[in-house]
Amino acid sequence: MNDTPGHWTLELTMKSLNIPVGYIYPAFVFGTLTYVIILFCNILVITTIVFTKSLHSPMFILLLNLPILDVMGATALFPQLLHSIVSNDRSISYPGCFLQALLIHIYGSGNFLFLTAMAYDRYIAICLPLRYHSLMTSNILIRIIVVVWLFDILIIVVLLGISTRFKLCKNYILDVFCNNPSLVKLVCEDSSVNRNYGVFTIILVQGGSLFLVIFTYIQILLTCMKTKQSDARGKALQTCGTHLVVFLFFHLICIIATMSHRFDILSPNLRQALGASAIVFPPVLNPLIYGLNTKELQKNMIKIIKRTSNN
Repeated sequence: MNDTPGHWTLELTMKSLNIPVGYIYPAFVFGTLTYVIILFCNILVITTIVFTKSLHSPMFILLLNLPILDVMGATALFPQLLHSIVSNDRSISYPGCFLQALLIHIYGSGNFLFLTAMAYDRYIAICLPLRYHSLMTSNILIRIIVVVWLFDILIIVVLLGISTRFKLCKNYILDVFCNNPSLVKLVCEDSSVNRNYGVFTIILVQGGSLFLVIFTYIQILLTCMKTKQSDARGKALQTCGTHLVVFLFFHLICIIATMSHRFDILSPNLRQALGASAIVFPPVLNPLIYGLNTKELQKNMIKIIKRTSNN
């Protein structure tokens, strides 16, 4: 267990779910339904945007990345979790644990980055409307999306890759799913490099996104206050309000879960519940919030459902 090459053949054990025998199958059914709802809602958003030409605008193309990330995060969690519920087997291979942590962290940081990119798009559309089509061309939009994905994957691969350099002296994951903090706790050496880089990524991704979103929304609010057209002002505030609700909700649960890992300010059970909620709730709520508050998306989602049901 203490040799680095042995990481990839190591068998790990995750924290027990402690589900009473009588609740195992209800928990499995509830988890399966939640996963199915997440897949259905997010794939519906993806399908609607992809197959509706009127939605091929920068705002919706950027939005398209959120359900892709949500499906990734939910798929990294639910199949393994549902298998554990039914089989009562909490073992997982190190490669499986590493992959789960990789996908979950890419999902988390990717949400922050794309929500920030969407705030930038709204800032240009509302504050610089005459320059919007020159600043958000197809080429620029593609570059933004590619850069965000590459940056997201790179920082997370480096974050998790650092921990593979250390010797391990434990094989018990102190969480209900694999993540970077739980993998670092398996290390028996000084892992300050990983912890410091982790703080750096939190400041860069979560702190940076919060600063940029607050800045852009202050500018948007000031511009809306100056706008004499009440209809245009109302539409802008509704669109931005939807985005801001999603961003702040995700940011709040992620920052509490992250800080609880580092400072032990919450009980282990509450910390684990918050960590799981950051993966479960956004994929369920995002399509509902955007679908209910973005009339153009809502209208086309209904069309897709009707078209599918008629066929």
